[in-house]
Formats: sequence, C-alpha cells, structure tokens
Amino acid sequence: MGLQTDVARDLLHIEAVQIKTEKADYFTWTSGIRSPIYCDNRLTMSYPDIRKRIVAAFVEMLSKSSYKPDVIAGCATAGIPHAAWLADELDLPMIYVRSKPKGHGKENQIEGVAVKGQKVLVIEDLISTGGSSIDTANVLREQGMDVEAVFAIFTYGLKKAANRFQDEKLSLQTITGFDHLLTALVEDKEITIENEQELLAWRNQL
Repeated sequence: MGLQTDVARDLLHIEAVQIKTEKADYFTWTSGIRSPIYCDNRLTMSYPDIRKRIVAAFVEMLSKSSYKPDVIAGCATAGIPHAAWLADELDLPMIYVRSKPKGHGKENQIEGVAVKGQKVLVIEDLISTGGSSIDTANVLREQGMDVEAVFAIFTYGLKKAANRFQDEKLSLQTITGFDHLLTALVEDKEITIENEQELLAWRNQL
C-alpha cells in the first residue's frame, strides 16, 4: 500500500485533493451532490516530481498485468498529458479522444493515428461514475480498436462505477483512491478514525 498512500499524500500536498470533515463545509459537485472531497488532478501537471511518480506507478501497474498495449489513449482533457508522458516512457504511439467530434475540419473525435485491431490502454485522471472513460473506450471500440483496460490516477471507489466497468468488460486499475487517501490522513493524524468512518459511510451510500 506504500505507493498508493504516497501518491495520495502527493495529491493532498498540492491540494489536488481536498477533504472536509464538517458537513457545513462540504463541496458541491456539478451534479448537486454535497461532497466532503474535491479532486482536481490537473494540478499534477505543474509538479514534475509528482507527475513522474504517477507515470512510474502506471508503468509498474502495466508490468504486473498481462495487458500489452500497442497504443496509449488519453481521455479529454485531463487524461491527455498523463497519456502523453506514459506513451513517451513506453515508447508507444499516443492518441486522444474528444468528448464529442470536432465541429469543423475533418470533424475528428479521435486525434492521432487510430489503427483497427490495435490494443489500447485508456488513461484517465479521475474515476467517479466512470462515464467519461467508458465513453472513450466505446468510441475506440467503434473504430475497431481493442480496448480492455483503463488506468486512472484516483478513484472515489463508487460501487456504481465498478459495476459499469464490469458490464462493459473493461478492467479498471487506479494508482490510489478514496480509501487510501483516508488511510494516509488517519496515519498522519489529519483526521480521526471516527472521521474516516463518517467519510466512508458518505461514499458508500452514493
């Protein structure tokens, strides 16, 4: 669990992830959900040591899996830089997928060279319900590409997301997540065990 909690601490240190234990201070998500957690992994781009640690974690995850991708695909927009850095580290081609086709020119939704039959590893920064990365995988599959796996930096650990990935026959692996974050916070005495249980209860009821 060392690497997982180390990356969680990195995200906390740069405030890419923030936690509030008082309900009155909760963040409001776009969906309207009142949440104790705020996550913006785009901030990792500005910290070379942290982004290198993220790439190293992705490489380690891939080395332990049986999946051997031919190309790395980034989810627009926050997954794109991490996909680029990982593709560079692995010396593999890289593509990215827009949330919708471009409204002019060739009207591309996939940018880069997408070859039918290639095995693709999708890179995302954050997994909440899993919608954006699943949509990305399905766009690539519609073009005849073989997508079996999604790697991400952080997950809230929602059961809804796990079920969606299972339904889509997609393997999901993340470097760290909500549970590891709480472990790090308890170990560092930033929150109490009671706080941890309250935060887990909030997450598990979603």
